[in-house]
Amino acid sequence: MLAMVLEKPGFPLEARDIPVPAPGPGQIRVKVSASGVCRTDLHLVDGELPDPKLPIVPGHEIVGVVDRSGDGVERFGVGDRVGIPWLGWTCGECRYCRSGRENLCDNARFTGYTIDGGYAEYTVADQRYCFPIPTGYPDLQAAPLLCAGLIGYRSYRMAGDAQRLGLYGFGASAHIVAQIAVHQGRKVYAFTKPNDIGGQEFARRLGAVWAGGSNESPPVELDAAIIFAPVGGLVPAALRALAKGGVVVCAGIHMSDIPSFPYEILWGERAVRSVANLTRQDGEELLQIAPQVPVETHVEVYPLTQANEALTALREGKVMGAAVLRVG
Repeated sequence: MLAMVLEKPGFPLEARDIPVPAPGPGQIRVKVSASGVCRTDLHLVDGELPDPKLPIVPGHEIVGVVDRSGDGVERFGVGDRVGIPWLGWTCGECRYCRSGRENLCDNARFTGYTIDGGYAEYTVADQRYCFPIPTGYPDLQAAPLLCAGLIGYRSYRMAGDAQRLGLYGFGASAHIVAQIAVHQGRKVYAFTKPNDIGGQEFARRLGAVWAGGSNESPPVELDAAIIFAPVGGLVPAALRALAKGGVVVCAGIHMSDIPSFPYEILWGERAVRSVANLTRQDGEELLQIAPQVPVETHVEVYPLTQANEALTALREGKVMGAAVLRVG
């Protein structure tokens, strides 16, 4: 099968002809139709994430059809359309798993990072960590829900009941979260790169009541802010925009260093917290909510062999919404 393979971080992916994987016990094999291009993939390729499996097939926003099952598979049958997310396996035994925090499992395995992912014509996955895709979502439009949507949704939950919500970095995750927040009656304040007029107009079309550059102050104090851009310097900026008791949620798996800041902008029971990975419950909740909104994902489509071009566009901030690879 054709696969885009990372041999060494810091170098482009290579198109390779590799064996089609066989599903083991409890696994399904999926004929991939779409694979989202996530900023985590970019961090992986650029060497910003530690200890990946190498060589590795990236991709963890995978949509396809089950074409073969391993022993003991009961959750899905051949022909079922499924989604495969970032969280690929947990031990079920550590203190995190036993307390409902499988996203923090010390022994977790991750799709497209420690398990081969979706930048390929076929992939295998543990049936327990896959999701049925809601009807009404074509494959290409469903793919971003599986990480941009899931991590965005978990970050949104961490923001509590904030009525005035700031979103820093208006890309794949933010454009999904914004639609959910607006649907639930909250006010969204979108922050883009300075002078990104197109991104700001995009945010307003999705219901943001205000959109401006990340170097600007919103017209009101925010109850919470979610930082999707991997820029540590945005943490003090977001803190300065918060009302007392507000929270800054750092949504990325990687972020540049956070600069020092005066205690006075944290005081007043403001908080800074990170989001790590996702749980299966996050996935189940989001995939129920998305059709109710309904969330519309805006995608820019690339063929599988142009995965490097898609990553470059993401790196350069040229993707409006989410980039998705069409496979097959």
